[in-house]
Amino acid sequence: MLEVLAFATPNSLKVPIALEEMGLDYRLVPVNLRQGEQKTEAFRAINPNAKVPVLIDRFELGDIDVVLSESAAILVYLAEKSGQLLPADPVHRSKVFEQLFFHASGLSPAFGQAFVVAMQSSPQPEAKTRALAEVDRVLGVLDHRLEHHPYVAGDTYSIADIAHFGWVWRHQAIGATLDKFPFVTRWHAELSARPAVVAAIAKTMALAQ
Repeated sequence: MLEVLAFATPNSLKVPIALEEMGLDYRLVPVNLRQGEQKTEAFRAINPNAKVPVLIDRFELGDIDVVLSESAAILVYLAEKSGQLLPADPVHRSKVFEQLFFHASGLSPAFGQAFVVAMQSSPQPEAKTRALAEVDRVLGVLDHRLEHHPYVAGDTYSIADIAHFGWVWRHQAIGATLDKFPFVTRWHAELSARPAVVAAIAKTMALAQ
């Protein structure tokens, strides 16, 4: 049985989207970040980094469980396990990893920093301007990519799209807009309408209720 320790966060959302797309059975286990449950001794024993999501793949017959943190690593594991959303061809596969690395080094930090600034009770205008400028920069990179391809890693929907979508989906929460990025807007609208994405969003947001 696949268990996902998660909360209503952009990084958590990526995992249920992948699982819904792949048709794999799973159970969401809420970790309430507002109450600090990620900092408990019990959770730190599972993930010393004290962050969600965490995937636990429980095997039968006494085999050792697989426990993974870091959303990108989880996406790769699930793609390998299911044989879906990650091309076998080396060139196409490398494009997926290129986008996963860009997400980890560029898009995710930019959105994460902007989110931190937006959540401050009295954010400094200069800090907000700088944070949103970096968000616009990485969205511009993504827009250029999507101008030439329907999906971020090429012609096929992949775990790279899911990785980026997790944060882009929350752009309004940080005060960003997609208005200047027509190809990101097209891509975002298409992914938002996918049944697996709709289902995953509903289940993930319910963790905070």
